[in-house]
Amino acid sequence: MSKLMIVESPHKSKTIGAFLGRDYKVIASMGHVMDLATTGKFGLGVDVENDFDASYIPIKGKKKLITDMKKNVKDAEKVILATDPDREGEAISWHLKNALGIKEDQYERVTFNEITKDVVVNALNNPRKIDDNLVKSQETRRILDRIIGFRLSKLMQSKTGGKSAGRVQSVALKLIVDRERAINAFIPKEYWTITADFKDFTAILEKYKNKKIEIKGEKEADDILASLSKAFKIGSVEKKETKRNSKPIFKTTTLQQMASSKLNFASSKTMRLAQKLYEGVDIGSESIGLITYMRTDSERVSYEFVTETKSYIEKKYGKEYVGSVKVPKKKENIQDAHEGIRPTSISRTPESLKSYLTNEEYKLYEMIYCRALASIMASAGLINTTALLLNNDYTFKATGSVLKFDGYLKVYGKFEDQKDTFLPDFENYKSDVVLANEIIKEQHFTKPEPRYTEGTLIKEMESLGIGRPSTYAPTIQTLKDRDYVRIEEKRFYPTDIGYEITDKLQEFFSNIVNVEYTANMELDLDKIAEDNLDNIKVLRTFFDEFEPMVEDAFKKMEKKEAEATGEDCPNCNSPLVKRKGKYGEFVACSNYPECKYIKKEEKAITEIMPCPKCDGLIIEKKTRKGKIFYGCNQYPKCDFASWDKPLDKKCPECENFLVEKKSGIACSKCDYKE
Repeated sequence: MSKLMIVESPHKSKTIGAFLGRDYKVIASMGHVMDLATTGKFGLGVDVENDFDASYIPIKGKKKLITDMKKNVKDAEKVILATDPDREGEAISWHLKNALGIKEDQYERVTFNEITKDVVVNALNNPRKIDDNLVKSQETRRILDRIIGFRLSKLMQSKTGGKSAGRVQSVALKLIVDRERAINAFIPKEYWTITADFKDFTAILEKYKNKKIEIKGEKEADDILASLSKAFKIGSVEKKETKRNSKPIFKTTTLQQMASSKLNFASSKTMRLAQKLYEGVDIGSESIGLITYMRTDSERVSYEFVTETKSYIEKKYGKEYVGSVKVPKKKENIQDAHEGIRPTSISRTPESLKSYLTNEEYKLYEMIYCRALASIMASAGLINTTALLLNNDYTFKATGSVLKFDGYLKVYGKFEDQKDTFLPDFENYKSDVVLANEIIKEQHFTKPEPRYTEGTLIKEMESLGIGRPSTYAPTIQTLKDRDYVRIEEKRFYPTDIGYEITDKLQEFFSNIVNVEYTANMELDLDKIAEDNLDNIKVLRTFFDEFEPMVEDAFKKMEKKEAEATGEDCPNCNSPLVKRKGKYGEFVACSNYPECKYIKKEEKAITEIMPCPKCDGLIIEKKTRKGKIFYGCNQYPKCDFASWDKPLDKKCPECENFLVEKKSGIACSKCDYKE
């Protein structure tokens, strides 16, 4: 071995290793290897009084990996740090360089937006050094999140029933709480519509004596109905050709939104599947990355991909289907470090890869592929018709829309609604009068803005400049894990503790836990990355404002009283109360720490079957994190354990017990399946 390449994941190392020759060894760091220590003032791992000097230690479980990587580094002539092409990836490379003792003249830093042979080889031919400004930006974000997270989380744990608070997390929760309160405070307003129903179409009342009409009550609607006849005069008919343009290729937020609405994927699932597609999939004779890097806020497309795709479109669909690339103007808070999310080759169609992908991977890849292909196709052509019908000084409007040329909808139609609405050919009517079958009044009430879904919350966070592509999915997952929100019919509802956390933070930290402050902090992090702002100055300005507020909150914030259970402690007769711990809610003495009584939880035992290894019983159990598994009630004498539910039925082929898997009933030993 003469060259060592380090990437984050084993899957990525396998894919890249297949591209490179024997001169290269590709290993994985398994993500970050170092993180802030929990020593020093407040356990921050940061010396706030000495220019925020950060102390890093190996992440738990990574010491052996670091030792093994050091041996590989020692044997290598050149070390290539090839972690992800973003600030997080830059920081991982920086930590690897320091933790592994890599010398300045011994390493190169390379990045690539897709894992294909040509792109990887091109990156190796254009190496650079670690970008210190990107590292400073990431480190500043990490320190900010550590300070805010540690200090506010401890405050919430001591004063409320909450477990944590955070720089982005708490602002996202506030959006959900504010929306819920706006919904609850909303006062619906009554209004009515009048619709004329004809044989082939409908028309809606819009104007009276050429002025917009609003019908506020039923009496007013009845008066209008009384003045109308079923005979309508055709006033005017206007036909207009319009175009519907395709949308740009996906970025992280739009991918998460579309996967949520069209595929019913949670943002965390979308990113997990996209990671696999990016890192590489075995497609018969080779392993190759199928999409470009999936954490991006850019919608740029490479010249090479555009050229390849235009040629593909012309050959497959015809020259008239070739369009131009649609890329919106760059916004202030967009990093634009690399391309948007697209297939690495337009020739790798979803259908050609279907046998190599899981059902969910296929669905996501198909959507990414079709969006990228459609973004370079011609606009769809529509003929929109508007007809105005007159009846006793009242004007009714009927509209129709017919697809004249499908354009990009030929490949993206399944992901975008487009239904033809036909109107009669009024111009060829023998009479200028049409008769309605009936005229209908209908009552309505105005509605508040809807509760957020995962997709709409991500869209709102992006539009407000809160967080970055890599933070949306974990932020939402944290809100779920902390029980700050519940989900009903795919929409977020704040829980009681979600309200409490938000209200307490707004009472004491309203000038920091808000949209504007959080968005401005993101802009400051961008400026640090661009070497236009000093990171220490940003941290000092923040901490000098934040810490006095925390100290004031510890003194003045009222502590939530623990909920009494109605029982008394058997040891000291003090009331028993409900408390929350690391592994959930428990009942303990209110006289703690003088009395340390904790009520033992009486668990309901679900017996499954006799144990196949001893004379015990298999029962349903839970891990500390609440995951169900099945084990023997004679543990630790018997170590039988299974994630699959055992069944008290024998396999007809080998007579071992059967288990219930997600895919169905199967044997615990052989290949038998029911």
